[in-house]
Amino acid sequence: MKDPIGEFYTSHPYPPPLENLDRAIALWQDQNVHRAEFHLLWPHKEYRADFDVLVAGCGTWQSAKFALTHPSARVVAIDISPTSLEHTEALKKKYNLTNLETRQLPIESAGDLDQRFDLIISTGVLHHLADPGTGLRALRTLLGTDGVMYLMLYAPYGRAGVYMLRDYCHRLGVETTPQEISDLTQVLRLIPQHHPLVSMMRGAREGLDAKALVDALLNPRDRTYSVPELYDFVESNDLQFARWYWQAAYSPYCGAIADTPHASRLAALPERDQFTQMELWRGLISNHDFIVRSGDVKKVSFDGEGYLRYVPIRRAWTMCVEKQIPPGAAGVLLNQTHVFDDLFLPVNEIEKEMYNAIDGQRDISEIVEAVKYSSPHARDFFEKLWWYDQAVFDISRG
Repeated sequence: MKDPIGEFYTSHPYPPPLENLDRAIALWQDQNVHRAEFHLLWPHKEYRADFDVLVAGCGTWQSAKFALTHPSARVVAIDISPTSLEHTEALKKKYNLTNLETRQLPIESAGDLDQRFDLIISTGVLHHLADPGTGLRALRTLLGTDGVMYLMLYAPYGRAGVYMLRDYCHRLGVETTPQEISDLTQVLRLIPQHHPLVSMMRGAREGLDAKALVDALLNPRDRTYSVPELYDFVESNDLQFARWYWQAAYSPYCGAIADTPHASRLAALPERDQFTQMELWRGLISNHDFIVRSGDVKKVSFDGEGYLRYVPIRRAWTMCVEKQIPPGAAGVLLNQTHVFDDLFLPVNEIEKEMYNAIDGQRDISEIVEAVKYSSPHARDFFEKLWWYDQAVFDISRG
C-alpha cells in the first residue's frame, strides 16, 4: 500500500520550488554568518567548514541552498518525493554543486546510507511520518561523534486555526485539484478576522492563499508536539534536547513577561517547565525549531569568570534600531526573525558600544577592556544577548 504522504508530496512538492538561489549567496559571503551558525550547533568546538551533512526530507531546494552556501561541506539529501528531488537536481546542475548527493529514500530507511554525519537537518518532516519515533531513531543511528540534529516539529496551540480549517475541508470533501484550490482561496479571504487561522498569519487575512496553504490545510497526515511532548519524544529515542534554535520566545527572561509579577516565579522553575509555561503564555508558537544530540549537552553558562573568554558572534538577522526608540535608550536590538513584537532589547550608550564592538574575533574581556566597562555589568549584557538571540558564543576558549 502506497504511503499517502509520498503521493501528496509527489503531486504537491513543498516548499514551492525555486528556480535560483542567488539571494542566498550574498548573506553567506560573511564568514561570521558561518561561524555564528556553527557555534550555535557546537559552542564548545573550534570552527571548521568541512563537515558532513544529511538533509532528511530535503524538499525542493533546502539541500541545494545548504550545499551552495557551504561549499566545503559534504551534503547528502534524501526525500520520498521524486518531484522534490527533480527540483533539487535542477538546482544542483545549475550551480554545479559537486558537494551534493541526492537519493530517493524514506527517512525510516535512512540507515541504508551506512554513513555518519556531523549535522542532520530535518525540518517539517518527522511529524508527517506514520511513526515519527521510527524516523527519529533511524536518523540517530547516523549521527557521528559529537553530531547534532536540527529539527522542526509542529506545535499545537499556534496551529489551532489550521486544524479547524483542515476539519472544515475534510468534512466538505475539498480536494487538491486546481479548481478546488481556487475556490478555497476565495473562501479563505472572507474568513472572519478573529479566526485563529488569521491570528496564525499575524492578522494578515490577505495572506490566506490556498496555494500557499495547501500543505497545511490538505495534508493527509501530521501531528503536533507541545513542549512536554517534544521532550518526551526526544528523550524516549535516546537523544538530549540541547537548545531552541530561536530561544527568546521560550524564555521568561525576555520580552513583556519579564516585567510581570510572575517573572520571578517562572524563573525559579526548572528550565523545561519554564519553556512549557512560556508556550502556554505566548499561545501562538506554531513551530518548534530546536537542536538535539546523542551525547552530553554543552551549555553556554555565564556562571564563574570563564565567560570572559567567550567570543560573541552576532547572528545574521540582528540589527540595532536608533529611531523611534524608548526614552532614555541609545538603541534597540532586534532579531528580525522573531515573530513576537515584545522581543526587543533596549540598550544604553555603553551597551550599544559593546554591541558595535562585536566582530566575531575579540572575546568578551577584550571588548570590555576596549569600551572601559565593568565586568559584572558586561556579564548581564552578554547573557541578555544570548537569550534574545542576538549573539551566539564560541566558548572553546572559556
